[in-house]
Amino acid sequence: MRVLIVDDSRSSLAMIGTIVKAATNADIDSCTHPFDALERSLATQYDLVLVDHIMPEMDGVQFTGALRARDSYRLVPIIMVTSDMDRNTRIEAIRAGATDFVNKPFDPTELQARVANLLSLRAAQVELADRANWLAREVEQATAHLLQREEEIIWRLARAIEYRDGDTGGHVSRVAQISQLIARGIGLSPQRCRTIYLAAPLHDIGKIGIADAILGKPGKLTPEEFGIMREHVTIGARILENGSSELIKIAELIAQSHHERWDGAGYPDKLSGTDIPIEARVVAIADVFDALCSERPYKKAWPIDKAYAEILACSGTHFDPACVASFCTKWSEIEAIMGGNVNQAVGF
Repeated sequence: MRVLIVDDSRSSLAMIGTIVKAATNADIDSCTHPFDALERSLATQYDLVLVDHIMPEMDGVQFTGALRARDSYRLVPIIMVTSDMDRNTRIEAIRAGATDFVNKPFDPTELQARVANLLSLRAAQVELADRANWLAREVEQATAHLLQREEEIIWRLARAIEYRDGDTGGHVSRVAQISQLIARGIGLSPQRCRTIYLAAPLHDIGKIGIADAILGKPGKLTPEEFGIMREHVTIGARILENGSSELIKIAELIAQSHHERWDGAGYPDKLSGTDIPIEARVVAIADVFDALCSERPYKKAWPIDKAYAEILACSGTHFDPACVASFCTKWSEIEAIMGGNVNQAVGF
């Protein structure tokens, strides 16, 4: 424990220091000037402060108020040493933050008892704070572990969906990364961008409810087959509905609405404009772009520049113009994703 004594009288400093030292094994610092004491308390965290009431330039009440204004001294006990018995003076000192008073001339035994009691309370306070910090770190670690497990399950489930859809996991990882870039470009918070990144891989989770004959059909789907294929968004939303975590709730929105269109011609609910959840508007661009650039049983892969031009051409009809503008802004990074080892980038 560390004690600071502030008094403009060197004889008083010496006497108080001797008395306090006899009552505790704390380290004791002394200052004859309150401004020096304030400066020293910035570099050193004291556990008890004794300050004289009457001092030049800054009295004990002003010093106490200045010290209390710092977060690190919000709970540190402060003893005012005073010969002024005036009630108003004491009330002013209490309002400034004084914890206790010692009257001049003081009784050494009383001063020792007050110092010992306040240091004991301070020690208990510090111990409780340390315990609270330890518990906070434990909770943080446990939460991080749970989030890590949640993320791992999502990526493994997304990979399983892709294998069933005839891919090897590359599509979902690219959609996730491109979605995160678009989300950043439109100014969403880092946490929300991260949530979109983790939720995007589940956008087509409903395809596990679609027959293999339709998913893997090499030719164009009939109107009836296309109607069945469209049901994957509803199936996906049902799989993810009533989630307790923010991540699963966002994943449900994306699964339900990533085939809606800005002009209202999409499905399943024919939402338009900003009625479409922003997360779904973001993922819609990433999903369509990567799908155009990927080979499927029913089509060849498009050149990346042609797919880029298609996204721009659909701004304001299929896609949110703001999201398309972000897509353009992030183009160099998107090109890198399309040309890099994306499986390695997401830890597959």
